[in-house]
Amino acid sequence: MKVLVIDVGGTHVKSRLMGQEEIRRFRSGPQLTASEMVHGVLETTRDWKYDAVSIGYPGPVVQNKILLEPRNLGRGWVGFDFAAHFGKPVKIINDAAMQALGSYEGGRMLFLGLGTGLGTAFIIDKVVAALELAHLPYKKGRSFEDYLGLRGLKRLGKKRWRRAVEDVVARLRAAFVADYVVLGGGNVKKLATLPPGCKAGDNKKAFVGGERLWTDY
Repeated sequence: MKVLVIDVGGTHVKSRLMGQEEIRRFRSGPQLTASEMVHGVLETTRDWKYDAVSIGYPGPVVQNKILLEPRNLGRGWVGFDFAAHFGKPVKIINDAAMQALGSYEGGRMLFLGLGTGLGTAFIIDKVVAALELAHLPYKKGRSFEDYLGLRGLKRLGKKRWRRAVEDVVARLRAAFVADYVVLGGGNVKKLATLPPGCKAGDNKKAFVGGERLWTDY
């Protein structure tokens, strides 16, 4: 089975075909609707042949259904029939959970995506749970995302932001009794050293995760 994996982001929509390294992309943005996303993917991948589609979506997804409209994209995502528009079976998962699945190496793994916001997921014995920890209160009336996301990095400065990352990792690792933590997202590169018990993620692991949705990895 050939799987087309789509990673929907706030600035770009990226696609990769199972078994290939090439990644094709087009710009997204605050006006991008679900229909426009599908059209863009079909246009940029029209010479690719595939049997199924995986979509990493920047928001809560339960039982293959999008629960809320995205914060940084256009409208029309909730209730959209992706399978009908692609003409293929489709599996949808939260984008952080998809990257977490691609990063998973067994046991109890907590994933934290350090990007514009804060993506969170937990995997235990191959069972994936997308989490919504970002907006829980952390300190001084601010959320975890207010400290670890891009806003926090700009407000705190790199040195204090790094200390916040280390503190939050320690708290959440203890809370989930995680064997290890994978730190993904673009801002992981801004850490001088990784906190104890952490591994650096890779955004390309999202495509591996999308493939694993259809395979017994």
